[in-house]
Amino acid sequence: MPSRTLDDEIGRLYRLGLDEFTTARNALAKQSGVDAARVRELRKPSVPAWAVNQLYWRDRASWDALTAAAENARAVNRAVLAGKTGDVRAANVVHDEAVEAAFKATLALLSQSGHPITDATRQAIATTLRALPGDEAAGRLSASIQPGGFEALAGLTVAAGAHKPEATRKGEPARHETESRASAKAAREATRQKQAEATAARELKDAEAAARREEFEKVRLDRELLRTKATLEKAREAVERANADLQRAEREAQQAAAATRAAAERARKAQEAIARARKAGS
Repeated sequence: MPSRTLDDEIGRLYRLGLDEFTTARNALAKQSGVDAARVRELRKPSVPAWAVNQLYWRDRASWDALTAAAENARAVNRAVLAGKTGDVRAANVVHDEAVEAAFKATLALLSQSGHPITDATRQAIATTLRALPGDEAAGRLSASIQPGGFEALAGLTVAAGAHKPEATRKGEPARHETESRASAKAAREATRQKQAEATAARELKDAEAAARREEFEKVRLDRELLRTKATLEKAREAVERANADLQRAEREAQQAAAATRAAAERARKAQEAIARARKAGS
């Protein structure tokens, strides 16, 4: 069996229902000649892994949008780690939204298959979607996978061909490859849009904060102006009272001076009268 055809048949195994996998795998192994051992080693997927595989096989648009957003987020993170500019928050928001959309689509596929959806299954699906794309070939997961963590952003390595759309590997028309490029472009555009929205939101927030500061400053200055006016009014009243007191004191001083002069004149006249009286008595 040619290698390419065997690859096609292995892909078909992962499209089948879970209850069909083991029988179909064993039958394929009997037909695979020298590749029989390789086929027998294929593990039956867990329920969460099978559900995520079905997203690849049955809803390629959601799969491509998710992996494009993930690769875009990782690229932005790597750029920032390398000292370049990039809006990590915007890229992560786009990735989060793609994960959420893929999660809902995967649960819908699982529900249609008749498998029960437990909390553990939901958690494993969500974790696996967030870890994509991984090292295993797309659509052929056998078990749930975990996100690589921060260190994966600094040195991410991906298995050759793991993320290449199945249609392209099989030599079919490159429609899915074109869709993947479109999804990647959409993810980058969405990141730029999120970055623009975040920038606009920050600018609006800064403007609102500045407006509030100016309003507070205006209120403070208004209060200060009222206090200053009150102080000035009191000062004017004090000046007016001081002027009135000064004028009264000046009048009293003038009156006292006049009284002093009159007394001195009377004293002088009295002395003159005494002198005349003494002179007449002698």
